[in-house]
Amino acid sequence: MRVLMLVTSDVAHDSRVVREAGALAAAGHAVHVQGRDVPEGWAPAGAAFTVGSSSGGRGLRSSRPPSVRRSGWFWRAARWWLLPRHRRRVWSAWAVAAGSELRGGSFDVVHAHDFNTLPTAARLAGEQGALLVYDAHEWWSGRQRHGRPVPWERLRERRMEAVLTGRADAVVTVAQGIADRLERWSAAPVTVVRNTFPAEPDEPPGQGAVPLPALPGGVVYAGRIGAGRDLETVLAGAGGQAEVVLVGPADEAYAARLTGRPGGAAELLAPRPVDAVDALLRRHGLAVVTLADSCDNHRLALPNKLFHAVRAGVPVIAADLPELRRTVQRYGLGELYRPGDPASFAAALGRARARYPGLLRSVAAARPELVWEQDARRLVSLYGALAERRFGGGLRGRPRPSAVGRGSRHE
Repeated sequence: MRVLMLVTSDVAHDSRVVREAGALAAAGHAVHVQGRDVPEGWAPAGAAFTVGSSSGGRGLRSSRPPSVRRSGWFWRAARWWLLPRHRRRVWSAWAVAAGSELRGGSFDVVHAHDFNTLPTAARLAGEQGALLVYDAHEWWSGRQRHGRPVPWERLRERRMEAVLTGRADAVVTVAQGIADRLERWSAAPVTVVRNTFPAEPDEPPGQGAVPLPALPGGVVYAGRIGAGRDLETVLAGAGGQAEVVLVGPADEAYAARLTGRPGGAAELLAPRPVDAVDALLRRHGLAVVTLADSCDNHRLALPNKLFHAVRAGVPVIAADLPELRRTVQRYGLGELYRPGDPASFAAALGRARARYPGLLRSVAAARPELVWEQDARRLVSLYGALAERRFGGGLRGRPRPSAVGRGSRHE
């Protein structure tokens, strides 16, 4: 089938989109991904699928170097007030550009990555008589928002997501908790395609793999370093018991405040390739999977950090939130702590050290199931069923009114 994927990321650094597009291309589908501000000249390995780029503008991002950017309470207050408006402008500009560039194309499926592309995807699918797939990377209605409160906008988004989820020919998401919510709106069962990692090739001892320690000497957080990740608790809870390493893209102001706090000692490292993070995780022995208990989306999240740790063969200390708890306990992947409670984190660290050999065995046993190859099969199977509906005498692209989503603030 000819598949159009829409996403408001730059694609190049969006591992979920790249893996899904690659899996479908490997299964014989012709996949085109339309992203936002894709780096010039970037293409997927092996040219497995094609990529297009539409611009969404800069929003509130400054073109000034960090040393001359605005600061102070007035700029922070202005940013807080204007952020929702600028976010809508970016999405709207991208939607208009993408819709114009793709109109007149010919696709069998339009695949919307997250709600902010769903109205545009629904419109294009309706115009082309194509099938519509909604891929919810998060529980959109319950995600943590930044900037001033916009309750009416949230209500409109929730209503539109419910309507369009019900009209979609298939719905995909990242965790069972989100699937359970979306199935209230969806006409069919929701397919869970987790943010897992490809299985690491087996290497003979001494051929480059970093050996795991007999006991963990530190904890590694690999991901965005910014608000909402509960990193304050990690640093306070580790409190000299273990070295803390934070690796990933950082909000500079947040990172400075974090490491400037009492008990805030940590090594901050720039982002690096997956294999290099694997080595870092194995060298220190424990991974941290954290989120603040601040919104429904965090409670339902199943971060890729968890699966990265499994790929590396490393146990985790994870925030005790419902979806994380379900997976960590089911497979015995590590210990849980209460978000916001340094004493709870310290206790979890102690338990992980005491049980370390057993946790290593549990993680090793879980690896064959918690890998991308398993989730790719689910996605490819779903698309096989869609192809049967499209070409096998079943549904041939249910027509949708071209006005679907016309009232959206994103278009």
